[in-house]
Amino acid sequence: MPLSPNAQGALWMTASMAGFAVEDAFIKSAAGAVPVGQVLAMFGLIGTAIFAMLCLRRGDRLIHPALFSRPMAVRCGFEMVGRVFYTLAIALTPLSTASAILQAAPLMVALGAMTVLREPVSPARWLAILVGFAGVLLVLRPGLAGFDMLAILSVLGMIGFAGRDLATRAAPPALSHMQLSLYGCAILIPAGLVILAFQSAPVVPSGADTWRILAASLAGASAYYALTIAMRTGEVGVVAPFRYTRLVVAMILAAVVFGERPDTATLVGSAIIVGAGLLALASGRRRRVRA
Repeated sequence: MPLSPNAQGALWMTASMAGFAVEDAFIKSAAGAVPVGQVLAMFGLIGTAIFAMLCLRRGDRLIHPALFSRPMAVRCGFEMVGRVFYTLAIALTPLSTASAILQAAPLMVALGAMTVLREPVSPARWLAILVGFAGVLLVLRPGLAGFDMLAILSVLGMIGFAGRDLATRAAPPALSHMQLSLYGCAILIPAGLVILAFQSAPVVPSGADTWRILAASLAGASAYYALTIAMRTGEVGVVAPFRYTRLVVAMILAAVVFGERPDTATLVGSAIIVGAGLLALASGRRRRVRA
């Protein structure tokens, strides 16, 4: 018996989130021996090559005139902020903590949609946003003994990714998903080089580290491809909640690969963030149904 479109979409979304978690794990592993800026530049270079080939296969132009529009400048700027700070976060802080904070990005997008795009937000969605940010504070624990200043890197990365997602809504329709991914990867090359200029000199990565960065790039490209299929296969309201499987996979990888043991506050905060995100999605779906 064939699976329904929603079931197929959910499976593709789960596969996508697992791919992104694997990408994070490989980057964190490589960043232990290779400067973060160099990792970011190499990741961007490999990703650019991958998506350039995919664009050519689809018949898309590599340099589209719409690339030079203002919305794309804003999107690329947020992409750079998100990637730079989140890469620093997974390199310098526990993967479980960085992944937990990243899950608040959909809530930040909802808040941005209300304040920037003037989209209506129901009281239930307002509640979800406030509860979700309370979960982030529980993970961060500012002012307490368990607070790690470096965790702010994850918050900045989350804000960057949320801004990128908002800017994507205003991106020129003439640009395909593959072209957007191509430009997003390309901007990482100069970003990584700038970071590298303030770090130690570049190193010649070992064969193992080179393979880790290549594996991270392949996992990220595959995850994005699966995400595109997921969002085009099932209903958004059904498929989108499976985004949170990324946190589950990340927690497992953090424990198995890096020996991390998240404390109770991190686990409870993660659960609050995920629950708030699901509440926000359910609220948005009910509003669309009424409309």
